[in-house]
Amino acid sequence: MKIYTYDNTFEGFLTCVFDCYNRKDFPVDICSRYSEQRYLFVESIDIPTNPKKAERVWKGIQKHLSGKNKQMLFYAYLSEELGIEMKIYRFLRRMFSGHLNLETDYGDPDVLHLTQASQKVKKEAMRMMQFVRFQRTKDRMYFCGIEPKYDVIPLIINHYQKRFTDQRWLIYDLKRNYGILYGNDKVEEVELTKKQFNAYNGQVKEELLHEGEDFYQKLWRSYFKHINIEERKNLKLQRQHMPRRFWRYLPEKQEAN
Repeated sequence: MKIYTYDNTFEGFLTCVFDCYNRKDFPVDICSRYSEQRYLFVESIDIPTNPKKAERVWKGIQKHLSGKNKQMLFYAYLSEELGIEMKIYRFLRRMFSGHLNLETDYGDPDVLHLTQASQKVKKEAMRMMQFVRFQRTKDRMYFCGIEPKYDVIPLIINHYQKRFTDQRWLIYDLKRNYGILYGNDKVEEVELTKKQFNAYNGQVKEELLHEGEDFYQKLWRSYFKHINIEERKNLKLQRQHMPRRFWRYLPEKQEAN
């Protein structure tokens, strides 16, 4: 029995899939080399990421899946759920063996789980596009620190890249400790070693904020307060559209100083 370990990237996972086929292996698990060891008497094979191998697997996936589901496995992978790699791998084994109508075979627990995980990740990505609130720093950087339930930052890059093409911005995942930095028409992944923000709510230290930022934050809170019709307040509906876990990142939900 064997397990395959990789570098915790989707490209690394696809490389594992390629090597499973190339070696004619069916491992008992595929997992990140950084995850907690769950096996004692199993041979572990660490697979280095190979972009060419990963691309071949991805092209094969694209050929077999229908248009609406071409990104389904990537979205499901971003859920980071325990065991998601093996669910995807078993799905791929069936898909590449020529199983018909696999995408709608909800009697298969893997198909059902991957479909549901994909939908949850897409929903979280939409929420990120709704609840990101930038803070302007003295060096004219727009910063947002936030903690999504799933690893959805890769899914929202294009949205912000198209919307804020003339500005420098950084969206940082507080939970996973990495972010996407945009500037000079290019995007790069970054990891901040020196945190100049509150790790709980993503608020930049006051001394680093642009001098007009506090004014705009207060203006936004005032606007939110005045469009909120007290007689029509529906807290249950509000929580459905704006989950409470996001409130600490939103200036409109903070008490005025």
